Amino acid sequence: MTLEFNSSQQIVFVLHGLNVTQTNKHIYFTFTLILYIVTIFVNLILIVTIFLEKMLHEPMYLFLCNLCINGIYGASAFYPKILYDLLFDSHVITYPGCMTQILVIYSFAFCEFTSLTVMAYDRYVAICKPLQYHSIMTTRKVWTLLLLTWLFSWLESSIGMGLTARLPLCGLDIDKLYCSNWAVVKLSCVDTTLNNLYGLIATFSHISQMILILISYVNIIKASLRSRAERKKFMQTCLPHLITLTNFTISLTFDVMFARYGSNTSLLALRNIMAVEFLVVPPLVNPIIYGMKLTRIRNRVGQMFKLKVNRHWTEDMRPMGKCRSEGN
Repeated sequence: MTLEFNSSQQIVFVLHGLNVTQTNKHIYFTFTLILYIVTIFVNLILIVTIFLEKMLHEPMYLFLCNLCINGIYGASAFYPKILYDLLFDSHVITYPGCMTQILVIYSFAFCEFTSLTVMAYDRYVAICKPLQYHSIMTTRKVWTLLLLTWLFSWLESSIGMGLTARLPLCGLDIDKLYCSNWAVVKLSCVDTTLNNLYGLIATFSHISQMILILISYVNIIKASLRSRAERKKFMQTCLPHLITLTNFTISLTFDVMFARYGSNTSLLALRNIMAVEFLVVPPLVNPIIYGMKLTRIRNRVGQMFKLKVNRHWTEDMRPMGKCRSEGN
């Protein structure tokens, strides 16, 4: 007989992704904590740099700032829970907690992809229509695109979560490090055709975004071949975007395909890597890639750290100078 759980009961899911010994647990905790701190740090550096430097208040840098904010948002949906599980040997999550994690992780993924689509459009206008760039990419239009990016992502993930929340469940075991929509849907006792249909619609919408990005880059590459200056602009501003887009798309595709079609008998380590790659790698790597490739950001960050080091050095030298003068 199958036991059915409904929303009136206090449902607690059991996460089966972690399988570490007491000795290795502290090593994994330390490594994960360092990853989280570094991810927050590198994203905050870019956000603060862009906000403090007026010369960087341009559409491309504002979209990049939004990408970094989303990176912190997505990382914070995953790292605190996994750190808690490692520290206190807890492998459970409440139903509301699970639904919240699903909402935040999926809205992060949708926002990331939509942001990359908007950034591709911005680069298309900048390179293919340089004389019209400032008339097309006005401040009002930039903020509208940013607002719509977040609204679209939240709406898309909220509908998906709502469709999942209505399902009665016949199990509480999630074979993953965190809560995912498909993992909860698989526990349902009833037909999930509506959930599958919505998943196809969401997939089609993001494939459409991918097609728009490809069309943009076909035109960008054609325009870049006209002169050396355009090729230089492509290498500086478009190449980081292409690397970021490829990295995120591959990571997310691996997770989706492995979650739906992967075998439960496969190696646990492999399953975990596939599941967390899109939550760990893009938020950490994106600001580093952009920080190294975009000259303005690289120079400004270098100036900030150089100024800070010089200040500390000056403050440290003052007492020494004072002591010498008193000794004389």
